[in-house]
Amino acid sequence: QVELAESGGGLVRAGGSLELSCAAYTMTFSNYLMGWYRQAPGNQREVVARITPGGSTDYADSVKGRFTISRDHAKNMVYLQMNSLKPEDTAVYYCYAYAMVTREEYWGQGTQVTVPS
Repeated sequence: QVELAESGGGLVRAGGSLELSCAAYTMTFSNYLMGWYRQAPGNQREVVARITPGGSTDYADSVKGRFTISRDHAKNMVYLQMNSLKPEDTAVYYCYAYAMVTREEYWGQGTQVTVPS
């Protein structure tokens, strides 16, 4: 059973930085596309950033130039470095795994990020 565990959320002032981490368990990490999604109150869940097993990345337009996704295959970890945070970045952030072969999807429990206005 694949398990994803996020950490690193919290409250940070506008303009500040935060790094989210996601530990992936019970999976062949190199077989998965990994990503971060977020959901603000009253909004649909939206993609923030994704990274392929080979390291190719893509970002939502709203976070380009501010957020960086990375992965560590040795540790089965995915990271999201968030800089220049804005109040509109406030949301629950979810770690996401997509199996490239079986097309199964997995989600973490989420971690809250709050940027007061």
